This record gives sequence, C-alpha cells and structure tokens, in this order.
Amino acid sequence: MRNAFFRRDLFALGLAVSGVAQAQTMPELRQVALPGLRLAYRDTGGDGVPLVLLHANTGTSQSWAPELAAFAAAGYRVIATDRRGWGGSLADPATGPQPGSVAEDLAALVDHLRLPRFHLLGVAGGGFVSLDYAAWRPETLRSLVITASTGSFSEPEMQQLTRNIAIPGFASLPETFREIGPSFRALYPDRVAAWAHAQEAARQPGAPAQPLRTPNTFAKIATIRLPLLAITASADLLAPPALMAAWLRHVPQAEVVAIADAGHTVPMEQPALFHAAVLGFLERH
Repeated sequence: MRNAFFRRDLFALGLAVSGVAQAQTMPELRQVALPGLRLAYRDTGGDGVPLVLLHANTGTSQSWAPELAAFAAAGYRVIATDRRGWGGSLADPATGPQPGSVAEDLAALVDHLRLPRFHLLGVAGGGFVSLDYAAWRPETLRSLVITASTGSFSEPEMQQLTRNIAIPGFASLPETFREIGPSFRALYPDRVAAWAHAQEAARQPGAPAQPLRTPNTFAKIATIRLPLLAITASADLLAPPALMAAWLRHVPQAEVVAIADAGHTVPMEQPALFHAAVLGFLERH
C-alpha cells in the first residue's frame, strides 16, 4: 500500500477547479426506467472519460454539486446518481424485484448509457457499493476511489474495531455531530444547517435500505486489481483512518491520501484538498 502526498501543483489545481465549481450550474436531474425503478441521475455530458459518483447513506446526487462542476471542468464526463428510494429515484415493483442492490442499479445505468470504461468514486456508504461493484464488474472500470468508508465488512476484526471506537449514545446524536468535523461546524454553521436540512429530505419515507449485491469480505476485495485511491479524514468518527487501514491491507495496490481536519463529509469540509487528491490520481490512470 503506497502513500500519496500532495504536491503544490495539485493543491493549486484543487483550488482552481473548486473555484470553477462554485460558478457553474448544476446539471438537471434526469430519470430513466430501469428494472425495478426509475433511476434519477445527473450527467455533465461531453466526450471526456466518464467518472461516476456514488453518494453516502446520507445525501443524494445534489451532494456532489461542487464535484460535478470541478471534475467536469477538468475534462471528465461526470455522472452522479440518486440511489433507489433517495432523492428522485423511485422504486417500481411492477418492473423488478425490490429493493434490489445499488450495484445492480448502477450496472443497469451503465449499460443504458453505453458507458466505456469509467472511474468510480464512492464516499462513505457509496464506498461500500463501489467495492461491491468493482469486485463484480472490474472490466467496466478504469479505477476506484473510496472516501471515508468502513467498507461494510462482516469480518470479526472489523466488527471489533467498530466496537472499540463506539461512543455510548453516539447513534442518538444529531447527524451533524456524527458526520461533520468540529472545525467545519464551528466555522460554517449556516452550511451545517443547510446540510442537515438536505439530509432530512434525502431519503423517501419508508424507503428500505438496499443490501450489497454480495457481502463485502476481505477475500472479495482482494480480487480487485484496479488502481485504487483511498481518502481518509483525520476527524472522521465513523470511518477513522485506522479502521480504513484494516481493510486496505487486503488491497495492496491502494494509494492513500490522508486529509487533516475533516470529518466523515470530507468532500464538503475540505473540497480543495479532496479535488486535488482525486484529480491527481485520475490523471495517472
């Protein structure tokens, strides 16, 4: 497992494209009929190499507004989806079994759009799915980026680590405390409030969680030979760097970028560093 360090030019690149992101318009939300659902997604279009973004268990494709603009400005065709039962993606029991899996929904969209090999980026719960998809359909991918994610492993080692970091009463705290780092909460209370409001509306009432297509295990991810970047966040209480390191040992080609002073919502909290890390990795692959 290799450590990747920021270079000054990549940091400047992250600042530049983050500035562009703030000035560009969000792609419209589209819907397509797929087996079991009408899937909502955003697509910047163009003829660049595709980059697909998978949101966390909190959030929707709207969460990726800065990344859609920043990565498109860097030349990529950027696609972000709403998972089934979140945002604008509506379950349709008449056309397929429920609740399905996010990986299979993604595969159906990829086939519908006839995407060539693409980069896949997942944050938190989107990282679970990215590993699930990559182990199943590696031939469709160029690379994999996993950010702030436990990986949703069932191994006893991972379960013990989760117990070790457990804080009594943590699950009952507001999501803003569990997900967002203290520095960001202190500096940007209005953005924290906006994030909380967006999360409250993200998941449709009664929408079931989709299981992984197959359980994530160490043996399963060891079959992934793709270039892989893992981004950790120093103030992440849900997927701290030590927990991510436990599963990353089973993907020896992984590169790791550690971002300081960020919680579980690292793309929102440190966008310039996040964009620089992702773009630097994609340029090499």
